[in-house]
Amino acid sequence: MTTIDHLLFALKLFSALGSGLIAGVFFAFSTFVMNALARLQPTQGIIAMQTINMTVINPWFMIAFLGTAATCVLLAISSLWQGNQPGTAYLLLGSLLYLMGTVLVTIVFNVPLNDALAIVKPDSPEGASLWSGYLANWTLWNHVRTAAALVAATAFTFALCAQSARS
Repeated sequence: MTTIDHLLFALKLFSALGSGLIAGVFFAFSTFVMNALARLQPTQGIIAMQTINMTVINPWFMIAFLGTAATCVLLAISSLWQGNQPGTAYLLLGSLLYLMGTVLVTIVFNVPLNDALAIVKPDSPEGASLWSGYLANWTLWNHVRTAAALVAATAFTFALCAQSARS
């Protein structure tokens, strides 16, 4: 194996693990965190989600979320150069799914919802009104992010298997 092959293997592995890790975080929110917050009084739910949205911006989450995005960009570019080599289609699919279905959806849908929630007063009538729509819309887009990250992790795993079979 050449140095480039080792580097590509490491990028694929990081992307598979990163996508899987992010899928797990989003899965937790889709399956029980948002349901738990919905059971709280709106004021409590808003305060809890505002706190979550502040604490999620931390080095560990950002390395996983944005680091995976960076490796996906590199793998998408490399997949265009690799042509019809085994696993190339999986690399491109996984990269695009993560970048569009996870990162882009986060930027276009989840972050604006979080920004609106961040400025609302939790105990105001506007807060209670915003909260019910927030729960439904944020969770819907989180389901999309979860599925995209999970399928991306699967595609990267298939790309790794194709590379192993070739070696």
